[in-house]
Amino acid sequence: MERLSSPAELEKVRKSIVSKRDAKKPCITVCSGTGCHAFGCEKVSTAFQNEIKRLGLEEKVDVRTTGCHGFCERGPLVVIRPRDIFYQRVSADDAAEIISETVLKNNVIDRLLYADPNTGKKVVHEHEVPFYAGQKRFVFGNNGYIDPSSIDDYLAVGGYAALGKVLSGIKPEAVIEEIKKSGLRGRGGGGFPTGIKWESCRNAPSEDSVRYIICNADEGDPGAYMDRSLLEGNPHSVLEGMLIGAYAIGGHEGYVYVRHEYPLAVKNVRLAIKQAEEYGLLGKNILGSGFDFSIRINRGGGAFICGESSALMASLEGKVGEPRAKYIHTVEKGLWEKPTTLNNVETWANVPLIINQGADWYTKTGTANSKGTKIFSLVGKVNNTGLVEVPMGITLKEIIYDIGGGIPGGKKFKAVQTGGPSGGVIPDSLINLPVDFDELTKSGSMMGSGGMIVMDEDNCMVDIAKYFIGFLEGESCGKCVPCREGLKRMREILDGISEGRGKEGDIELLERLSTTLTDGALCALGSTAPNPVLSTIRYFRDEYEAHIKEKRCPAGVCKELITYQIIKEKCPGCGLCIKSCPSEAITSGGKKQPVILDQEKCIKCGACYDVCKLGAVKVS
Repeated sequence: MERLSSPAELEKVRKSIVSKRDAKKPCITVCSGTGCHAFGCEKVSTAFQNEIKRLGLEEKVDVRTTGCHGFCERGPLVVIRPRDIFYQRVSADDAAEIISETVLKNNVIDRLLYADPNTGKKVVHEHEVPFYAGQKRFVFGNNGYIDPSSIDDYLAVGGYAALGKVLSGIKPEAVIEEIKKSGLRGRGGGGFPTGIKWESCRNAPSEDSVRYIICNADEGDPGAYMDRSLLEGNPHSVLEGMLIGAYAIGGHEGYVYVRHEYPLAVKNVRLAIKQAEEYGLLGKNILGSGFDFSIRINRGGGAFICGESSALMASLEGKVGEPRAKYIHTVEKGLWEKPTTLNNVETWANVPLIINQGADWYTKTGTANSKGTKIFSLVGKVNNTGLVEVPMGITLKEIIYDIGGGIPGGKKFKAVQTGGPSGGVIPDSLINLPVDFDELTKSGSMMGSGGMIVMDEDNCMVDIAKYFIGFLEGESCGKCVPCREGLKRMREILDGISEGRGKEGDIELLERLSTTLTDGALCALGSTAPNPVLSTIRYFRDEYEAHIKEKRCPAGVCKELITYQIIKEKCPGCGLCIKSCPSEAITSGGKKQPVILDQEKCIKCGACYDVCKLGAVKVS
């Protein structure tokens, strides 16, 4: 492919690609995100390709390996387009039947359809699946249609049209104004207005006019994988956003800082960069405009702190990843002391959408101060787990029940933790809370990068707070005293409470330590770290008091405060619990007689409770 020399030539090539594709031709799309890789999607794709070749259908049927479709727990996912027939948990053995029955005969295979866990109702088409029906997949939607290794696929769905539009004569200042007008806020956690950040960087003094662009793909929140899936499934959308941002601020060099643990994302981004360079969309004199821009990939070493902007830049420079004081703004003195614009993966992917559709269109979705959509990682005690893209302002209830399908096993919803390890826990009483930057902050939590962990009645809030404080303690860089010492002390107090050693005044001490961290920590990791503790105390103080005053864990989680007992009237002596017990604490009571549990040997692992479906094991 020769380098494209103008926006007009780019548009000509794009139209040529589209014209050669038959929209009515059957296309079997196989989700190939990391989640589906774990389920064996590669074997499924190979089985489809081999069967099509065996039947001589290469000219009549396409097979496309796409990025993550979002409904990860149901993988491998297969969608037959253009009919949008949705099959879940497909195996390589199903490929021949899908081709013979669905592709060639238009018959639906009932066993592969999605069935609602609450109603049992099966649905045929992708858009009818409740998980997808309540979403607005503006940014994430193309993941299910394009092969991330094909730049032509991206061009076919309008890719790089926004870049061509910008380089056709729109001034950088006008681009910034459009982003400002859209109200786009950073999706990485802070929610800072993107247009204002760009404007500040462009206007920052620089002796040699050097300015840098960075994509923050150092996603480290437990349970969060939005950025990974977007980079894996649609890398060109991120590159296009970075190109537009670089043009707007006057930058010519960019970096994608991505977690070392994301090999597929790195592979696909590296290929996307190479393809964009071959097309003349990266490098020198892009589309004949005189604009130069290059992108390099840097792999992080797995340090959570390097998700913080100044720590990330220090890491890029080859230094220890530690943050610096916030009075030094990275838009003025960032990477190598030069003006730098850093946004996360999802923020960059929103930019082409805004340029193509216009700020006025973009602002029609969302709330007054939180525009557009947000991708969340919906995980935990919920029927439908995966990645969901929803309009800002949707309620927690709509996400958890309408999209997530509610709580498994008829359990009661208790709380949801948003915003990653530094986020807060929101109780069931606030289930109708609108999800946007401001409302989540008011509730004691935050948007963060988009992690959303659902909890039911079996979760202990003290244990939850202890987990996140322990995580942050381990990930703290240790540079400042409040974070280094404060998190350790908080974790020790929480350990004592959960182990029955809690005492009067512990709650108040946790609150005072939280204030110290919030006011004194050097970066956002430390200043927001108390959120899990403060929010659980705020909404579940009674659980803390039960642990301290009554030496009791109401949820039956904290090992030192619970015992497992056998209810003789319900135990048939089947022996399942005997087989599952790792400490041999359970022995047979005789044929068809209740089993016997030795409390001295019991390590309180809960294995017996998990395997018993008759309710014969009780947690006290």
